[in-house]
Amino acid sequence: MSAPTPRVVVVGGGPGGYEAALVARQLGADVTVVERTGLGGSTVLTDVVPSKTLIATAELMDLVSGSVELGLRFPGGGAGRGTSDTDVAGAVTVDLERVNQRVRDLAEKQSSDIGARLAAEGIRVLRGTGRLKGPGAVVVDTAETNAEHADDAADGTADGGRASSSAGEVLEADVVLLSTGSYPRTLPDAQPDGERILTWKQLYRLTELPERLIVVGSGVTGAEFANAYDALGSDVVLVSSRDRVLPGEDADAAEVIEQVFRRRGMEVLSRSRAVSARRVGEGISEGVEVVLEDGRVVSGSHCLIAVGSIPNTADLGLEEAGVALTGSGHVEVDRVSRTSVRGVYAAGDCTGVLPLASVAAMQGRTAMWHALGDAVSPLKLRTVAANVFTSPEIATVGWTQAQIEAGEAQGEVVKLPLGGNARAKMQGISDGFVKLFSRTGSGTVIGGVVVAPRASELIFPITLAVEHRLSVDQVAHAITVYPSLSGSVAEAARRLHIKPDLN
Repeated sequence: MSAPTPRVVVVGGGPGGYEAALVARQLGADVTVVERTGLGGSTVLTDVVPSKTLIATAELMDLVSGSVELGLRFPGGGAGRGTSDTDVAGAVTVDLERVNQRVRDLAEKQSSDIGARLAAEGIRVLRGTGRLKGPGAVVVDTAETNAEHADDAADGTADGGRASSSAGEVLEADVVLLSTGSYPRTLPDAQPDGERILTWKQLYRLTELPERLIVVGSGVTGAEFANAYDALGSDVVLVSSRDRVLPGEDADAAEVIEQVFRRRGMEVLSRSRAVSARRVGEGISEGVEVVLEDGRVVSGSHCLIAVGSIPNTADLGLEEAGVALTGSGHVEVDRVSRTSVRGVYAAGDCTGVLPLASVAAMQGRTAMWHALGDAVSPLKLRTVAANVFTSPEIATVGWTQAQIEAGEAQGEVVKLPLGGNARAKMQGISDGFVKLFSRTGSGTVIGGVVVAPRASELIFPITLAVEHRLSVDQVAHAITVYPSLSGSVAEAARRLHIKPDLN
């Protein structure tokens, strides 16, 4: 007698959810995905895919605006930043309505592609909100979802899959995966209205470029959007409550980015905590005022609130089912994505492990491999590469310099400015560096930082070295293209060479 087909219910159709669904189906399970707004979740519809699409346009503007140094001229342009020559200012402008339409179209296309893939694999999709009914069942409520999240649909988060709907349906499950994501945190006296005071999810309905954008929050999201809108032509003010921008990143990398911001004309207000934001004026004089903790008032045309996120774990029946939450409301999970309840797993931003789409996807896959008895390795965050999509980008992997200096790891550090790299000189790149960390004694590569254009691509050889525990000599002996930016990775490795003791 054959074993019954395992039933898997996935609550949330973001990367953690749909990747888990595909693995579960591959392993022979009967799979249902419950998603309330659209397949791909916030990652595809309002966060990663839209923001990086917008940033791609900003990168092109930044590239063109810096091309005067390479000998290009732009008839009809204005005086360039940091140059007396005629440059892109005035000659090349941005049609934000078209940019944002492309952003939304790409997001919806990606969502649709995910829906088609799930359908082709025979995975059922329900449009609705899923709630645990004990550890072995999920209640799908669509009536409430359609009313409560009408604003999501208005923001273009249409369902990308061929979803059916069913009000109050109870799904029995042998395995449940929670992948419900998070939503933007706001300030009590700075509530978004979707027009002048916005979260990052609401930016993509703007039809005109903000004349003066105040960005509250200098973490990854705030820095990325501040950089993007500055490149697109907005006057940007970045309000940071900390000593520097990107306080969670490598200190040297953050310093480079802040210097670049200031050199390009961005106003960076350090140690300045925003307490409120309000709309003022009317008609053509309408704008916003952001009040800081010390009483200063910053005026602008628009305000972006980028002060973190809150996990979507409320009203999901988690406490009633016995699922343990952290003090911040995140679902507690182990390295194979198990929660405190047998048969219930969780992945993605709702867990607070690491807010990256790549990590969410791996958490979801790992959960299904474990739950359905396939070979599985626990999640290793030390080998996860992360990237900040500013210009230049910041890419990191492995141990950090701060951890080495604190004695958490025994390591050696080498930092090579890109200014000495031949390819960087040819491309007019003056900002950035490659930093490599090796373990003291063995010379094993344990981490690195790259600050450069497309650092997200350049970090890969360092990620491979960390993942496979390569030595600096193994990296150094690989022949790189000349000239190339990746040559600086090999050069950093050569400088960390440990001379053998011949005595």
